[in-house]
Amino acid sequence: MNPFSPPVPAGVKYSVLDFDLHGIAGKLLFTIIAVVVTFALYANFIHKDPEPVVKKRDPNLPEPSEIVSLRIYPIKSCRGMQFDKARLLRSGLHLDRNWMFVDAEKMEFLTIRTDATMTLIDTAFDSKQTELTISVHGTDDSVTVATQPSKEWLEANCTHERVTIWGKETDAYSYGDEINKIFNGHFKKPVKLVYKGPEPRPATGSASATLYGKEVPHMFADLMSIQIASEASLADLNAHLKESDSPIDELTIERFRPNIVIKGNLPWEEDRWKTVQIVTIDHAREQLRRVNLDVVCRCARCHVPNVDPDTAEQHTREPWTTLMKFRRVDEGGQAKYKPCFGMLCLPLGDCDIMVGSTLEVLEVTDKHLYGTAKFEDL
Repeated sequence: MNPFSPPVPAGVKYSVLDFDLHGIAGKLLFTIIAVVVTFALYANFIHKDPEPVVKKRDPNLPEPSEIVSLRIYPIKSCRGMQFDKARLLRSGLHLDRNWMFVDAEKMEFLTIRTDATMTLIDTAFDSKQTELTISVHGTDDSVTVATQPSKEWLEANCTHERVTIWGKETDAYSYGDEINKIFNGHFKKPVKLVYKGPEPRPATGSASATLYGKEVPHMFADLMSIQIASEASLADLNAHLKESDSPIDELTIERFRPNIVIKGNLPWEEDRWKTVQIVTIDHAREQLRRVNLDVVCRCARCHVPNVDPDTAEQHTREPWTTLMKFRRVDEGGQAKYKPCFGMLCLPLGDCDIMVGSTLEVLEVTDKHLYGTAKFEDL
């Protein structure tokens, strides 16, 4: 019994808790309650947590936009495919433009610019993207090749040759007659399907080492690895076509063959991009991924968008004529004489991206000059 506790009246019983509340334990309990109440009062009425550090967005930058389509064109100038996700590499989207057709005698690349029927050559991957099936639209003709053949298989079954694309040589593995025979009939001349060899093929134009500051290899794309286009800009082009009573129907983005399509905010705001970032929240993997791309120049267009990708019919004027009326927006090089649609970019890292990823603009510039401006000067 606590000698300092008051005497217990006869017939009254205290529990241990009652007894402790009148003793030292009770004083300790009251002290703890007082501390808790004091802390609560301090936290609610006196102390305020600092505001979270959030970098203020530059009001001169466009609002973020959503990626709505990812497109891979395995064979240069042939039909491509849409995907929900893709691997972005420094050399471009994985498996994009890894193949092309060449003239069997000249070993020069073939392009939709001179043969619109190339858009009738279809491509399809298997579920694991280990095989590519190539077929001729409207026929039963098709062949299947491995998407990532080993060096040993290539050396045993293909010929390592020199091919020419836009006046410059690079290496490629050409397939044998058993692969090419169905395409000879389509092109009405001997052709070869070729797969990019290991020799680096440097990006050119505004992405050349002279203008970009370093050499960046890519596959069989024309100048560099990635084209980004905006649905908002396409909608504006279609509005111009409607106003001009164009004889063609509403254009789809397929005519411009971009790799990444964003929803867009204002039409043509992409003209000023310099650096963009793709942010991907992957809930399935519990990952947040970011990758930056340098926007090297505007994409100066040729007459390829005049080709209907579904029929291979080439209109003599549209959309070229309408584009020329309001999209000659670049004074650099060949772009002085061509309209622009889409932006050509170089990835700064490797990253998985998805439809639904966010594209954020980090830097803008008013100094884009196609093929003539150094990137460091933009």
